[in-house]
Amino acid sequence: MQTADLIIINARVLTMDPGNPHAEAVAIRDGRILLAGSNADIQGLAGARTKIIDAQGGSVLPGFSENHMHVFSGAAELDHLQLGGIHGFEALSSAIRAYSDQRPDQKFLFAQGCDYAVLGLSKSLDRHILDSIVTDQALLVMASDHHTAWANTRALELSGILRGMTLNTGNEIVMGDDGLATGVLLEMEAFGPVQVAGGFDRYRLGLSTGGEPEPYPDEATFRIDMAVMRTGLAYCARHGITTIHSMDGNLYQLQLLEAIEKEDGFLPCRVKIPLHYKGYMPLDMLDKAVEWTKQYDNDFLSCGMVKVFYDGVLDSHTAVMVDPYADQPGTAGEGLFTPEQFAKVAIEADRRGLQIAIHAIGDGAVRAVFDGYEAAQKANGKRDSRHRIEHVEVIHPDDIPRFADLGVLASMQPPHSPGAMDFPLEPTVSIIGQERWLYSFAWRTLKNAGARIPFASDWPVSDISVLRGIQAAVTRKPWGDEPDQRYTLTEAIEGYTVEGAYAEFKEDRKGRIRPGFFADLVILNGDIEVAAPERLHALHPVTTICAGRVIFSV
Repeated sequence: MQTADLIIINARVLTMDPGNPHAEAVAIRDGRILLAGSNADIQGLAGARTKIIDAQGGSVLPGFSENHMHVFSGAAELDHLQLGGIHGFEALSSAIRAYSDQRPDQKFLFAQGCDYAVLGLSKSLDRHILDSIVTDQALLVMASDHHTAWANTRALELSGILRGMTLNTGNEIVMGDDGLATGVLLEMEAFGPVQVAGGFDRYRLGLSTGGEPEPYPDEATFRIDMAVMRTGLAYCARHGITTIHSMDGNLYQLQLLEAIEKEDGFLPCRVKIPLHYKGYMPLDMLDKAVEWTKQYDNDFLSCGMVKVFYDGVLDSHTAVMVDPYADQPGTAGEGLFTPEQFAKVAIEADRRGLQIAIHAIGDGAVRAVFDGYEAAQKANGKRDSRHRIEHVEVIHPDDIPRFADLGVLASMQPPHSPGAMDFPLEPTVSIIGQERWLYSFAWRTLKNAGARIPFASDWPVSDISVLRGIQAAVTRKPWGDEPDQRYTLTEAIEGYTVEGAYAEFKEDRKGRIRPGFFADLVILNGDIEVAAPERLHALHPVTTICAGRVIFSV
């Protein structure tokens, strides 16, 4: 037997391999798993140059696959004011003013993670309220879901939208009776001009337009953006993440990652970047994704995917529903595509052999996406496409079997379920309506119906912590008398390992600790199997390994 480059001993190894579920130690050679077995077996593979890591009884798991996140914009937002957990005008005002005082010369201020009910359920933010906090600097406050923003008057003036502008369907600058914008900006086209005016647009282009920065950044700016991307990768590694499915994309992000890999000699995480297709794009834009897939096609940097937004979100009533919202009986949401338009996109993307990932939150959007995928199968023939629906926060019961029938993945986020982690129950559960609770964030229901479900955080929408996500999956409580949607611990870990590998067609080489598989591992500071479910958040990675290389260590 060959000697190992690195061995981990004294561990509680959860291999996620049914043929060898537990081990005490792991040996790694040439970036692959050499063996998982007993301490004695593994120590016998040590040579003079073998690095030895003592896990001290901590769990060793396959490296986490974060199956829906936004690494570039998330990294850039780490420097913004974070408003998660802040409620009430006084707390909001204090936080913003303190942040402003630290940056007196900064023309634009950005705040992230604001609760829709930050001022209570009966009052919404607007420009007048924000003006009472800060007037001499432009301010944009983003909702935690990144689908609604609130701007003060200065921000609206500097971005040229105080008197509104024409937008595509599904986006809105809310206007007041005085003919001026209220400061409430719904969806990306509405708040995009503010981000442009504030110089933040490069980091959001993969979401806002799917286009490239214009003009193309000079060398100094490109290096600034490389540093931002490195920050995001390091932040992921710190949380045990070794694979990233970044759900927004443009060529610029691929170029940044390629430059980092070339300069550093490696990427610390494996990254998948899609082409973001918008409704106003011609269908031949999909050829770009084909080109990127050919150019970036290795185990560390790849494309192969098209990302599309079909609708918005529940809290702003921009998600598309089959039946109207419980709290707004005249509203069912308006899609960013028509069903017929999306079907054409699905057919053409599928015909090109691309995987498709669609943001669809409301049950009406989910149904339209299924219809589009079904149209693609009829037009092109059935294949192992593993097309995805991202979020699936509400589903109509008639559509539940379609995941298994069409071979579609349900890409879901345990942190998003109201009450499970950081998002409050209200106003979301009342917006959904009790009659739909049974089919909302229905992980267990969909899994029992045969759906494959990769898990994620959607960072920076939710906390990136995989351990907190696992805790949300195993401890979530029903909102009423609807069935329990909780996962077992093993199922939750699979959502961040095995299912992520399956989602990118790499179940033959990652997601498990098995000889020959990638040596992507995370070592925790305790035993995840004996930790109380409600205390899983207290665990944290102490070492992260990708391709046999230690990319994070405390």
